[in-house]
Amino acid sequence: MTVSKNINNPVGQGGGKRKKQSRAERQNHGPHRNLDRQGAADQKAELVRKMREKAAAAEATEQAGDDTAKS
Repeated sequence: MTVSKNINNPVGQGGGKRKKQSRAERQNHGPHRNLDRQGAADQKAELVRKMREKAAAAEATEQAGDDTAKS
């Protein structure tokens, strides 16, 4: 039996039952990757928002502390 070295030439697969994969899909950069990247971007945006809120709250308490110290 001949061994195929090309994923798009499936020897012994019964006449092309396998889906032809694009070069990007073979390198794991298929359409599902865009969804993963979008999810990661959403998580990062949420984390940045939380960090900014904490920084703003810390700055507000620091300013309040300065005001009472000056009085």
